[in-house]
Amino acid sequence: EVQLQASGGGLVQAGGSLRLSCAASGFTFRDYAIGWFRQAPGKDREAISCISIKDGRTYYADSVQGRFTISSDNAKNTVYLQMNSLKPEDTAVYYCAARSFGGLGRTTAEYDYWGQGTLVTVSS
Repeated sequence: EVQLQASGGGLVQAGGSLRLSCAASGFTFRDYAIGWFRQAPGKDREAISCISIKDGRTYYADSVQGRFTISSDNAKNTVYLQMNSLKPEDTAVYYCAARSFGGLGRTTAEYDYWGQGTLVTVSS
């Protein structure tokens, strides 16, 4: 059974940091790309970062470039999203997702499996 378990959300003040984790199981981790998406109230779910496990290529949305860092621990089948310099507009439910064949995907339709969300709230 494929499972993606997102964790690490919480309440933080603007300028603070959080690290999200996405623990994967039930599939061959190295053959996939893992993406982080977020969805704010009343808005569409948007891709903010993803990583190809096989070759380490990464993608960042312009809105998080330079503030967020995605990484993977292949021994633990876990992907992390280090979020620094958080802003109130980063407030959203954050989801991780897995995409087969390892290519970087930037739309929800490109991903095969989804974890439950973890809420990030940034206060001003």
